[in-house]
Amino acid sequence: MRAISCVAPNQLALIEIPRPELKPGWVRVAIRHIGICGTDYHIFEGNFPYFEYPRVIGHELSGTVVDPNGSALKAGENVVINPYLNCGECPACLEGKTNCCETLKVIGVHAPGGMAEEIIMPAGNLYPAGEMSLRDAAMVEFLAIGAHAIRRTTELKPGSRALVVGSGPIGLGVAYFAKIAGAEVTVVDAAPDKIEATRSLGFTTFSPTELEGADFAARRRTGFDAVFDSTGSIRAMNASIFHARNGGAYTLVGVIKGDLVFPDSEVHRRELTIRGSRNATRQDFEHVMASMVSGQIATDRLATHQTSLDDVPNTMPAWAHDRTGLIKAIVTV
Repeated sequence: MRAISCVAPNQLALIEIPRPELKPGWVRVAIRHIGICGTDYHIFEGNFPYFEYPRVIGHELSGTVVDPNGSALKAGENVVINPYLNCGECPACLEGKTNCCETLKVIGVHAPGGMAEEIIMPAGNLYPAGEMSLRDAAMVEFLAIGAHAIRRTTELKPGSRALVVGSGPIGLGVAYFAKIAGAEVTVVDAAPDKIEATRSLGFTTFSPTELEGADFAARRRTGFDAVFDSTGSIRAMNASIFHARNGGAYTLVGVIKGDLVFPDSEVHRRELTIRGSRNATRQDFEHVMASMVSGQIATDRLATHQTSLDDVPNTMPAWAHDRTGLIKAIVTV
């Protein structure tokens, strides 16, 4: 069967691989759509740590059940695919925090991925898509990361003021689910095309050059109740802490290899809560799916680019070098 392998940095190939063999508790799924993630671009560019080349990539997935293999799923049923493989036995898993399992593997990153015609997955990682389109189902995973960050931030309540720094796909997910939670949402981004797109989606958005102006000061006041970083920029991550009010929260959604440096006196003076947010759980996936079905997410506006499995080796490198206007690219199998 066909699959896309990142053979080496800056080298993608359409290859033939054997159909995966079923094992107890796993289900065979025909892949229908794949979202291309920022992680995929980093892997292609050779900037992602702990990735072993060559490997089939892809982890934002929707599909149709081919062989339920004794599970409660039905052949022909459309599913959203949770790409996080957890052990189910470590303390985090036993607490329901399967998103941060001690031995977590994400398919397409730490294990063979889903940019292929078929995959097998544990039955518990497959969620019936119901009335969702299969294109939209492939966008659930990245939005669930934002939904999880909002759920983790218990200080965020209806009427709270949230600042989201970075409006890539993950930042947009954070902004959407902060809004759904009832917060007043403010977004900051440096890229002109992202600022334009975020404003067009209805979010009040500022560039870094506007942060000293009266309009931003009126929304910031003495600081935001909850600040979320989704930039993956050490400079932004270190700076955003100063936008949180006393008694507020700072949630780190973006991830980068490097050291964060916070002034201890400022953390203590604010009695600030700093937390990380990693991946998502089934609860977050289901919240996203319900929000999509109810029309609270502008999915047609998020899916800005399309390509086919055969053409990924041509289109993905072009998008990696120029992502102007791109929010989410969707591959059709």
